Amino acid sequence: MSCQFGQLRALSNLSLTIQAGERVALIGASGAGKSTLLMLLNGSLIPTAGEIWALGQPLGQLSSQQRRQVQRQLGTIYQQQHLVANLSVIHNINAGHLGRWPLWKAAWSLVWPLEVDTAAAAMAQVGIAEKLYARTDRLSGGQQQRVAIARALVQNPAALLADEPIASVDPARAADIMSLLRHLCETTGKTLVVSLHDVAAARAYCDRILGLRAGQLLFDLPAADVTDNLTADLYRL
Repeated sequence: MSCQFGQLRALSNLSLTIQAGERVALIGASGAGKSTLLMLLNGSLIPTAGEIWALGQPLGQLSSQQRRQVQRQLGTIYQQQHLVANLSVIHNINAGHLGRWPLWKAAWSLVWPLEVDTAAAAMAQVGIAEKLYARTDRLSGGQQQRVAIARALVQNPAALLADEPIASVDPARAADIMSLLRHLCETTGKTLVVSLHDVAAARAYCDRILGLRAGQLLFDLPAADVTDNLTADLYRL
């Protein structure tokens, strides 16, 4: 599978399979293709060559409606979070329902929050149930990242795809968030694919590590087998 933007080849001749329930880290320098791979996995991009299958479905062969049905089972956690700062937490969490709610229900929920029990359960899962009605911009960076995770959880997805979820938090909060993601996947059987710059976090919290360099897969190994020499080669200038 390859993905190209104009003359720029973001990913080249990539071939891999991710099994249900795995915790997989994508590591590599900026521009290596990690975010592109996540967008291919969640159906936001279609490869220029080859094919992506997700949950047993060939994404490139599906209609837009069929692809959206698959995407509802893939909870994506974005690096920039995409939260609306001046709305309360429950409204941001309910954005996770937008793929399946009709327009009238989405609009009404902005006036009177719907499916409160589902949102509250997701907030309890991420450990900040008491913040359900707080204004989002009054939360810490780590709490906002937890809200972004809760928004993905209300979809009840089969897999969580996280793009640099610890890039903007301090080391203590980073460990907290990675522990949370690992716990959620261990207790629910969800698959996790997470892009990281922190190699130590990838080793500590994931079963398997994919090393990407300039759009190519340099290695695909169990986390315990990823040596310092391999990572040094991955990040060399």
